[in-house]
Amino acid sequence: MGVVISNPIVPILSNFLFEINGNKLTVTASDLHTTISSEIEINSTDKFDITVPAKILLETLKNLFDQPIQFIVDTKSFSIELISDNGKYKITGESAADFPKTAVLKNTDLVEISTDTFKHAIKNTLFATSTDELRPAMTGVLMEVSKKKITFAATDGHRLIRYDRLDVSNKSNANLIIPRKTLTILNAILPTQNGDLAIDLNETNASFKFGNTVLISRLIEEKFPAYQNVIPETNSADMTISRLDLVSTLKRLSIYANKNTHMVIFNITNNELNVKGEDLDYSNEANETLACEYAGEEFVIGFNAKFLLEVLVNLNAEQVHFKLIGANRAVVIVSTEKSEQEDMLSLVMPIMIPVYA
Repeated sequence: MGVVISNPIVPILSNFLFEINGNKLTVTASDLHTTISSEIEINSTDKFDITVPAKILLETLKNLFDQPIQFIVDTKSFSIELISDNGKYKITGESAADFPKTAVLKNTDLVEISTDTFKHAIKNTLFATSTDELRPAMTGVLMEVSKKKITFAATDGHRLIRYDRLDVSNKSNANLIIPRKTLTILNAILPTQNGDLAIDLNETNASFKFGNTVLISRLIEEKFPAYQNVIPETNSADMTISRLDLVSTLKRLSIYANKNTHMVIFNITNNELNVKGEDLDYSNEANETLACEYAGEEFVIGFNAKFLLEVLVNLNAEQVHFKLIGANRAVVIVSTEKSEQEDMLSLVMPIMIPVYA
């Protein structure tokens, strides 16, 4: 249902495609960019296709307790009668002939990864994608596949996430940009228990196969920003601090920050971090001081608390390390804990501190 859009340009896309072949039912939904199909076993001896209104069918099924459902279909008038223990429900479908055909991928490369690893990669990168349709490459997540690792990268121009899986290898190299909507759907439907995910891809499309489900998505055919070039190689100051303590402070101080900029100001000196949130329009102000390990000159820098919180929440570590260069230069944030399976680097752009702050 996550693929189905309201008021589609092609009306039949508000329907599910039902393909019945004996005791197998294949259900398909599409928005022309993304198509998902799933198979289940049923009791039938017939062979026919029909499309069924998605919203009314799903809402009916959601409001019935778990029980067998009987579908009686008139393949000439496309009328459908649902029979349950509670009663009967009639809806009108449409001919399957007008439903878009599922793309068949040819000359593909294969990438194999566990569903758990892929879900973890989505969680760590999806939040940093852009919603600006004028920069389509940044509205998805870059997946770089090599024989030694798989790298996932996402940026919206304000922050950058690079997430490496060091425990995954493939026979060939591949690069693809997966749209945000596709990843959102996959994150919702991929099984929580560890399974196998096979990704077939060519220059324009990718299919994601797991269990009895296949999702085919059009890829973003744009050039992803050269993100490696914006990651600083040197820094002038270092701060190590408790991640959970900083998250708690930012959550409290963001209440007092300006509702448009969400700005908080870091003042770092003598192994202490003072964080200030202020909204001059309403005379709201708050500040807290945290202990940290710091090497460098006194440092003052402003951040968007919302962006910084999203980065910190997705880092799995007790302590995080800030690599600082200047008040108007990108800050690199990494975990202090090394892992043989994964490596995550976050980059956050500061915001300019007004002269009155």
